[in-house]
Amino acid sequence: MKRLFVKTWGCQMNVYDSQRMADVLAPMGYAPVDRPDDADMVILNTCHIREKATEKVFSELGRLRAAKQARQDAGKGDMMIAVAGCVAQAEGAEITARAPFVDLVFGPQTYHELPDMVATAARQGGLVNTDFPVEAKFDHLPDAAADPGVSAFLSVQEGCDKFCTFCVVPYTRGAEYSRPVDRIVEEARRLVARGAREITLLGQNVNAFHGDGPDGKAWGLGRLIYRLAEIEGLARIRYTTSHPRDMDDALIRAHGEVPQLMPFLHLPVQSGADRVLAAMNRKHTADHYRAIVDRLRDARPDLALSSDFIVGFPGETAADFAETLRLVTEIGFAQAYSFKYSARAGTPAAALDDPLSDAEKSDRLTALQQLLNEQQLAFNHAMVGRTIPVLFDRAGRKPGQIQGRSPWMQSVHVVAPARLCGSIETVRIDQALANSLSATLVLRDAVALAPDVPDAPARARAAHRAAAAGR
Repeated sequence: MKRLFVKTWGCQMNVYDSQRMADVLAPMGYAPVDRPDDADMVILNTCHIREKATEKVFSELGRLRAAKQARQDAGKGDMMIAVAGCVAQAEGAEITARAPFVDLVFGPQTYHELPDMVATAARQGGLVNTDFPVEAKFDHLPDAAADPGVSAFLSVQEGCDKFCTFCVVPYTRGAEYSRPVDRIVEEARRLVARGAREITLLGQNVNAFHGDGPDGKAWGLGRLIYRLAEIEGLARIRYTTSHPRDMDDALIRAHGEVPQLMPFLHLPVQSGADRVLAAMNRKHTADHYRAIVDRLRDARPDLALSSDFIVGFPGETAADFAETLRLVTEIGFAQAYSFKYSARAGTPAAALDDPLSDAEKSDRLTALQQLLNEQQLAFNHAMVGRTIPVLFDRAGRKPGQIQGRSPWMQSVHVVAPARLCGSIETVRIDQALANSLSATLVLRDAVALAPDVPDAPARARAAHRAAAAGR
């Protein structure tokens, strides 16, 4: 057996990609391990979105170089080091120049070729592959080798054609590509058959999905969601990340008509000022965003929103920033991600004059985050006393606890037997914290609340499953 360690930075798409890399390498005898020092191969799956992403990779590579050398000195063989993902795509030449001990550099569109790349790198030394293959990588991936867990990711779309001026994604992930509907449905069925109760559909611009349908026509994301909702055993559907320009009628209607589609949506707006949105090439206005939110909430009144915000974009004035605060106040967000603008090499915004000081950007970010945090806490507090369904998927932080997610993506923990992980249970929310909810399991039957006993009678376990199925 060969040992594989994968470290992942960035979005859920990178998490999905990391698992698929492990699946591709499994037939070569690679099995996951928890520590890089124990690995025969280490893959750094990188993200180029955040500030100083490249330097974080080189810092990690410095540690791996020492581990590689120590492994060789101890006579334990070589450690193959690979850099994958968006930093690899954008900075491949710099990686090989600054870290010649790296064996393999490859972009996010090529990991289906990993077996051949690993063999070539082992035979001839360093290899760089940042091509954009003509064939779709999804057509060449094996079935997932690992247990998907209760909540699984499923990539349906990749790449972006929007070309926001601050963003590297079109240059690192390429043009928009949507998988065929039948293949998505097949993969979803396999995930559910292996225990997934919730599937999150992934894409850099997921609601631009336009995959070939079984009827020979292009299907949008809304129609795909209706189709996936027909899969028996699939209790919850989510999707991320979306763009305001692609929230069409069918998708909005799905939010009101498909009960499996959870009432939580990540819909990035980036700024509340039209002048800044135009400079970002977002091609929507703040009022356009407000109108979409109104339509979504008309369709699903309990919908909660998350968003992305960039403060201090080149040319952003105090009045522009005030417009962002106004939009946040008017709409209200249950969660949000907010960042100071930092230039990304090769993007159009990197050439813009950036007169704002870092201190001013920091002040604006602090003000925005204070407002967003207040909204998140208020949203959580509004849950106290409510009875809601929670999908439990893991052990809690304290002994005897299990943890899961509410329909609105809040982390919820209760004191309950570990065997309830994988089921959707009704809980009463007792306390709201900044980032989680504390709850009590609503008594359904004695079996559900019985303590975990290794030799519990089979009939008790069967009774619990029957009760869960009949809920």
